[in-house]
Amino acid sequence: MELENRRNLREKCALKQDILKEFLAEILGTFVLILFGCGSVAQTVLSRGALGEPLTIHIGFTTGVMLAVYMAGGVSGGHVNPAVSLAMVVLGKLSLKKFPVYVAAQFIGAFAGSCAVFGLYYDALMDYTNGALLVTGENATASIFASYPAKHLSVLNGFIDQVIGTGALVLCILAIVDRKNMGAPKGMEPLIIGLTILAIGVSMGLNCGYPINPARDLGPRLFTAVAGWGVDVFRAGGCWWWIPVAGPMVGGVVGAVIYFLLIELHHPEPEKQNEEENKVKDKYEMITMS
Repeated sequence: MELENRRNLREKCALKQDILKEFLAEILGTFVLILFGCGSVAQTVLSRGALGEPLTIHIGFTTGVMLAVYMAGGVSGGHVNPAVSLAMVVLGKLSLKKFPVYVAAQFIGAFAGSCAVFGLYYDALMDYTNGALLVTGENATASIFASYPAKHLSVLNGFIDQVIGTGALVLCILAIVDRKNMGAPKGMEPLIIGLTILAIGVSMGLNCGYPINPARDLGPRLFTAVAGWGVDVFRAGGCWWWIPVAGPMVGGVVGAVIYFLLIELHHPEPEKQNEEENKVKDKYEMITMS
């Protein structure tokens, strides 16, 4: 009886349209990414380094991405990043009409994840700031949620930073999921993608903390704007906010094009590969018959 009730519930409530399933998967995946990623930053900042350091932040984002892809990968591909979704559109691996749906889901998930981190650490945040939510200065806390540039970083260098970082991410993702290349063992792809984030974090984090994801940066930034930090989150760093949005989108396309031109374009076509195998087989049969 209970099993029958479950079946009836599934038949009544289960979504039939794939795009809706993918929409929800991208929301939940991006939510998990922000919960663990920004949560690790919050713990480090609000404990004044007693319960965290740069390495724990790298681990937080690494595991956040890994678990997000495990959670959403079987439904939507687990992009959790508009730059990755755009790269897939460019390569014809994602329909153009699905692109805005994926991006909307990713921003919603990132915003919701920021709400969760804020609620989780609300008391600690108030204790740390004495109720003053600052974007810059010694007790600034806006950087828990979004990226801000280091003092040495120019606009041009920041843009290049994001193009290179996101391009490297997309290059590695495409290699990991490419079945005609070595690829990763089935089910291990999210782990290897997470390790890619770790590699980027420990090698490209100095300038601005490797946002490399427009949803991961702009979604939480929008949250901070309405949660008490104000419009200064968009003015800080010389109006830095648009660089972690535009840079990754350009980097995603650059990474996709480079991988296609240097690797994917040169994979043997299945028909030609079969023809070559058949030729070898025919030669073998002729030899054995003679």
